[in-house]
Amino acid sequence: MSKLIIANWKMNPKTAREAVRLAKVEDKTGVVIAPPLAFIDVIRKTVRHAKIAAQNAAGEEKGPWTGEVSPAMLASLGVRYVILGHSERRMKLHETDADIAKKIVAALDVGLKVILCVGEPLSVRKKGTIAAKRFVKDQLSVDLKGIKNFKFQISNLVIAYEPVWAISTSGGGKETPEDAAAMAKNIREFVHFKLRISHFKLLYGGSVSGMNARGFLARKEFDGVLVGSASLKPKEFRKILRAGNR
Repeated sequence: MSKLIIANWKMNPKTAREAVRLAKVEDKTGVVIAPPLAFIDVIRKTVRHAKIAAQNAAGEEKGPWTGEVSPAMLASLGVRYVILGHSERRMKLHETDADIAKKIVAALDVGLKVILCVGEPLSVRKKGTIAAKRFVKDQLSVDLKGIKNFKFQISNLVIAYEPVWAISTSGGGKETPEDAAAMAKNIREFVHFKLRISHFKLLYGGSVSGMNARGFLARKEFDGVLVGSASLKPKEFRKILRAGNR
């Protein structure tokens, strides 16, 4: 597979049996499956080709943090990637860029590959593309402030651009591949010239579906896609896989 396809199941499905059934459909080379924490072990034992991601991790190594899971714990389960800074956690659970920066350092410290999500909300997008680009740059500046200490494993960084206003659960606006590519160029230039980071993958993650995946995956600016609800629908996900194999 020429593109990286990440399946973020969020808090789905309801049972381990359903999770195993879905994982078998998505068990392809180049796919990263991010199941709920409760299903990580059973999915790891099910798949042969796909890699496993966690949907979150703590910024602490250990201690009195009830309900949290450390990056080291995830690594011990065979997790290879971790999604950090997802818009839902930023908006609904009030995670700050400072929180995310701490988590990134903790995850990189144990060798996990970080999938950092950034993107502007509708209120910012309405102000125009310049405001949107500035907003994303500000996110990246804080989120990645501690990453300079990890130059030796900088290829462990993946950035997912998810325009919040284009996500179905947050407004459902329509982002075009052309506009998304312009933002991708902005992200690459900023990360390269301001943060001195050159080797990272950049994904698109704004309500990717079987209908629109081909347009985003065809753009050279993107190395893959972060898929949400469509990853729970086998027919939809197969369409995305086919688009990624072009």
